[in-house]
Amino acid sequence: MSEDHPISWRDNATPISDRFDDPFFSLENGLRETEHVFLSGNDLPARLCDGFHIAELGFGTGLNFLALWRAWESTGRPGQIHFTSFEAYPLTRAQSARALARFPDLHVDRLLQAWPVTAPYDFGPITLTLVIGDARQTLPSWMETADAWFLDGFSPAKNPQLWELALLQTVYDHTKPGGTCATYTAAGHVRDALSQAGFMVRRDTGYGRKKHMTKAVKP
Repeated sequence: MSEDHPISWRDNATPISDRFDDPFFSLENGLRETEHVFLSGNDLPARLCDGFHIAELGFGTGLNFLALWRAWESTGRPGQIHFTSFEAYPLTRAQSARALARFPDLHVDRLLQAWPVTAPYDFGPITLTLVIGDARQTLPSWMETADAWFLDGFSPAKNPQLWELALLQTVYDHTKPGGTCATYTAAGHVRDALSQAGFMVRRDTGYGRKKHMTKAVKP
């Protein structure tokens, strides 16, 4: 992976995208935000079972993947789940290592040992496929569907391309009936686009300073 995503650091610990002028995760507690927004927002880990497939827009540091991995292990259920993430501007191993150093209870070392993960990688209880490129070009040709989506692009105000109706329609088309998606943003145009795509959308309590977030389900 090339260093095509320059970042700065807040308090020498939290990564800030210079490209989008936005943090990669909550300045308060990135792991707790992930658990609230993406795990609880998709009713996970309760729904997790062998063969369950989660997809994501915006891999970033890999924090969401690692939090999901731990949540799946915590269930004690047998089998393997699958995680596919679409990322246009991947970080380097060193960048992710620095960003994830504050989360020692996760499988950070195992992820970093496999970096860069550009093909399906079997970590045992979970497989990871990282699709590099603009999701507007890569997602339409994806041959699978997801049970749940983590919509984790940078702020819609700063990265509008990842929140366009056309892309969210493609997310809907690659979601299984009864599948869900969740995102930290409650921007009206994002909720409207999800609704136009076909999702049943509702606003819920956000994490930390964010009053609201968005949950959606495919009927």
